[in-house]
Amino acid sequence: MKKLLALLALCGVVGFATPVWAEEVAAAEGVVAEAVVAEAAEAAPAPSLSKADNAWIIVAAAFVILMSVPGLALFYGGMVRSKNMLSVLMQVLVVFSLISVLWVVYGYSVAFTEGNAFFGSLSKLFLKGVTPDSLAATWNKGVFISELIYVVFQGAFAAITCCLILGAFAERIKFSAVLIFSVIWFTFAYLPMAHMVWYWAGPDAYTDADAATAAGATAGYLFQMGALDFAGGTVVHINAGIAGLVGAFLVGKRTGFGKESMAPHSLSMTMIGTALLWFGWFGFNAGSALEANGIAALAFINTWVATSAAALAWVMAEWLIRGKPSMLGAASGAVGGLVAITPACGFVGVGGALVIGLVAGLVCLWAVHNLKRLLGVDDSLDVFGVHGVGGIIGALLTGVFASPDLGGTGVWDYVANGVAEGYSIATQVKIQAISVLTTVVWSAVVAFIAFKLVDLTIGLRVSNDEEREGLDLGSHGEKAYIL
Repeated sequence: MKKLLALLALCGVVGFATPVWAEEVAAAEGVVAEAVVAEAAEAAPAPSLSKADNAWIIVAAAFVILMSVPGLALFYGGMVRSKNMLSVLMQVLVVFSLISVLWVVYGYSVAFTEGNAFFGSLSKLFLKGVTPDSLAATWNKGVFISELIYVVFQGAFAAITCCLILGAFAERIKFSAVLIFSVIWFTFAYLPMAHMVWYWAGPDAYTDADAATAAGATAGYLFQMGALDFAGGTVVHINAGIAGLVGAFLVGKRTGFGKESMAPHSLSMTMIGTALLWFGWFGFNAGSALEANGIAALAFINTWVATSAAALAWVMAEWLIRGKPSMLGAASGAVGGLVAITPACGFVGVGGALVIGLVAGLVCLWAVHNLKRLLGVDDSLDVFGVHGVGGIIGALLTGVFASPDLGGTGVWDYVANGVAEGYSIATQVKIQAISVLTTVVWSAVVAFIAFKLVDLTIGLRVSNDEEREGLDLGSHGEKAYIL
């Protein structure tokens, strides 16, 4: 594979050939072996840690953790009724913790080691062989960060993805069902999608055309195809959105849905959660550059601009259609913009980010108010309408606005060490559509099987009495508020 696309989120220690030691040469020629050794060593320096880039990824990883706890927990918690507030906080905190542990046990190994096109190996179970001296490649040749912090960064992505799904069936699912489903879906949906989209051998393996072909054959299925996903449009958002939609159908509607008021109990908390999500998303997106460089800066400004555009688009459209602009609409629009720019943020120019944000705000508004009604589903906190639909918009438009003719970065040729020529919008959009379809089918099938297994064993829903009482007391014996 001669031309490798600059996709964001690679992993593992890249193998390097040891320096070529000089053979003895004739003394009559006046060449000494030591001089040849020194010259070879200079040509192929040993891998070394970039302290500045390492520091940035440490900060970015902490930002991503902040997105879940407390960001997502407050964003979701504020949108449910007060009797279910604590249950949402509990689900997000415990699922995040559960997936973090599983990531260390086997998740990182399955997602980010060489195996086949869909799964990695079990060679790094319990992070076997990963030490403080282990290095992970970045997107530039010869630049490395600590593999341990790369493990944390990617593990935080995995954990928040599983937490995103929870909003689709909030207020009526058993806590035990949430945990068992999360383990199954993480193992058979998240890990293979992360491997398919993000695993490759790293830039230093692409020394010439033959080496590139050999290295490319070891990459994940969608990476080999050339799919662009800078920070998780497919792996995180479409993946979670589809699983949430399947869960909302299979768990069923909330008791009284469509007949009783189910208005958010605290939009103030939802606003705080939105702000924390937006703040953390800078680490999510800009951190995916894996270096403190210009691409990280591009991802940062695009995350800022697209989110603002989406929030404005949602609010203005809602104002025109419904007569009043709402706080919930502004928050939902902002998150829709964050979702849509995620796959594109390091590939598109600022103009492209503005368009993606505006489109996401409008289409996600339609999905939440109209598509959900057409589907007849009780997606409690609009996981599919915002994350699923927003992720699909972002993934497809990445193929359009990554074009250098539209201000994008194009794709990088690691053999020629420059931007590849001949970018085709039609070809790239086709690749993006295949990656979207793959994610939708894979996630839906795994989610359906996982939910059915849980339902057949322990059941998915709490009792009607417990749902009426509220999951705070019924499932956890506590209240979020003492009045």
